[in-house]
Amino acid sequence: MKADLMTTDLMPNRFRPGDSVLPAREADLIARRDAVLGASYRLQYRKPVHFVRGEGMWLYDPDGRAYLDFYNNVPSLGHCNPEVNAAMADQAGRISANTRYLEPRLVDYAERLTATFPAEIDRVVFTCTGSESNDLALRIARLASGGEGVIVSSYAYHGTSAAVAAVSPNLGEAVQISPFVRMVTLPGPAGVPGAQAAAHFEAEVRAAIHDLKRRGIGVAALLFDSIFSSDGVWTHPPGFVAGGVEAVRAAGGLIICDEVQPGFGRTGAHMWGFQHHGIVPDLVTLGKPMGNGFPIGAVVGRKAPMERFGVTARYSNTFAGNTIGIACADAVLTIIERDSILGHVQTMGARLRKGLEDLASRQPALRAIRNAGLFFGIDIGAPDSPPAARRKLALDLVNALREDAVLVSTTGANEDTLKVRPPLICEVGHVDLFLSSLDRALGGTPLRIVAEL
Repeated sequence: MKADLMTTDLMPNRFRPGDSVLPAREADLIARRDAVLGASYRLQYRKPVHFVRGEGMWLYDPDGRAYLDFYNNVPSLGHCNPEVNAAMADQAGRISANTRYLEPRLVDYAERLTATFPAEIDRVVFTCTGSESNDLALRIARLASGGEGVIVSSYAYHGTSAAVAAVSPNLGEAVQISPFVRMVTLPGPAGVPGAQAAAHFEAEVRAAIHDLKRRGIGVAALLFDSIFSSDGVWTHPPGFVAGGVEAVRAAGGLIICDEVQPGFGRTGAHMWGFQHHGIVPDLVTLGKPMGNGFPIGAVVGRKAPMERFGVTARYSNTFAGNTIGIACADAVLTIIERDSILGHVQTMGARLRKGLEDLASRQPALRAIRNAGLFFGIDIGAPDSPPAARRKLALDLVNALREDAVLVSTTGANEDTLKVRPPLICEVGHVDLFLSSLDRALGGTPLRIVAEL
């Protein structure tokens, strides 16, 4: 591998040998991992965590120490949710079948799922993961539009298959971006004021469209995570994407909203993140929290592109839409609707934001706070400090929280934004515990850490 491709740290908050003195139990297990697993596997945190059990908001290590999970958006209704687990076990005891057989629960769930979307979005194809969902959505968009070009944000992440890795600049320089991809800067990371955000985004998208057309590539899709989580969690101003959306549609392209992270009530005000912007996409991709940990995803979309793809291209996926996955997903949707999860997310999100704002008034290391519901991006480090200092401080805070048995991570191009996304069932006590732990971590040596760099 070329030396210049080795310079980027693809997971800055990872364990490196020598970072920590580990007990023999963990050191031996790491040695066994390294001897048998591929090099792409990495352990999170400078001192790896070792869990044997999960329940609700908590993860437990072999010694029984409980860690508050404020990071994991896959079990969004809590680790080992008993209702989802019961649905999984019940269906597994009956039959695990695929979509080529008549199965009423598959149709029941598809009807329930599409009912949560705007009326224009009324068809669904199931997948196993968010990566598969985005891969399939790109196939549909390219066939329906006749174009090849895909427009993404400058630090986007959309999955791990070859097709979606090629539209995911977040994966690092060693993963080549497709020549059919154009990256656009977001107003927030570019420092564009809110009043000019929509114009900035539209201009970026129009320039990408122009370049794709000049090169004879054409436009297949604008693909974006509707909370721009990998770019640092940029949610405002609402609707700033609308001009870019219309420009792509006028150019013959489709709009694909990646809801793998913001979907299923994460933003609180809406079931789906794209609703925050007042748009109706052509295709929506789902994954992660859809089965609360059981691998199931989907592409939900408008009838016309879905039918054009379905009658002209073959798509068969052995495990997608299997009856066990559908049972899990059905239980998740039932809980979200029955227990008024969206309202709860708004209440807890507001409490967490108020607590962070109070903390920021005493802690200058908290530079900015952005959120939609229970998905937060918290910028770390004084504005005039160098990027390397802000990044180090953010990573130091993440690992200080880990030592205090609270789990979060980082995001953004410089990895100086704390990514906080607790399970949607968090309560007042969990929010306050997180705020207390962050206050302790900041109360150590936050400004001294910046000064040292």
